[in-house]
Amino acid sequence: MKIGILDYNMGNLASVKNAFKKIGANAEIVNDADKIKYYDKLILPGVGAFGDAIEHLKDTGMDEAITQFAKSGKYLLGVCLGMQLLFESSEEFGAYKGLGLIEGKIVYFDKKRVGEHKVPHMGWNKLFNKKSPLFEKLDNPYLYFVHSLHAVCDEKYVIGKTIYGYEFVSAVNKENVFGFQPHPEKSHDEGLMILKNFVNLGA
Repeated sequence: MKIGILDYNMGNLASVKNAFKKIGANAEIVNDADKIKYYDKLILPGVGAFGDAIEHLKDTGMDEAITQFAKSGKYLLGVCLGMQLLFESSEEFGAYKGLGLIEGKIVYFDKKRVGEHKVPHMGWNKLFNKKSPLFEKLDNPYLYFVHSLHAVCDEKYVIGKTIYGYEFVSAVNKENVFGFQPHPEKSHDEGLMILKNFVNLGA
């Protein structure tokens, strides 16, 4: 099985690659849009601003390559900014269109509703999960978060929620496309189990 980690200049790829190495999976970093189709599974990581990320994906043709990859039925996992890019739009520093693989939008935390909590949401928090193959052997895991925005979407796509002043969507799934707001690769054993379950999809 070939697992690709997408390099589009938006994140620390080494920690993602090392996490797959820990679970005995060989994942390669790919930065060529033409090569994406040759992988069996794809990870879309990311740290930074939505606008910069989507612009780089468009400039390199990776946006279309990712879309075609998802349409082919192969498994795709977006993490943190990578999850946010899966949606139709984001209001981060303006208004930007996303990949549109999942219907919904990315919005800032409502500072009135988070109360005394600081934004960005940073640190360990519980993800209350629904039944999903990615949560095999897990029950409401504690995972590591770093973000100022979150997804708003139809409940049918939601496989996990987290509370930070108020409840927000922290994990999604539409057919073969998955998204996690927290960082599984930084979340020790429970995070590694999520990645292991992703590797085992379709096996």
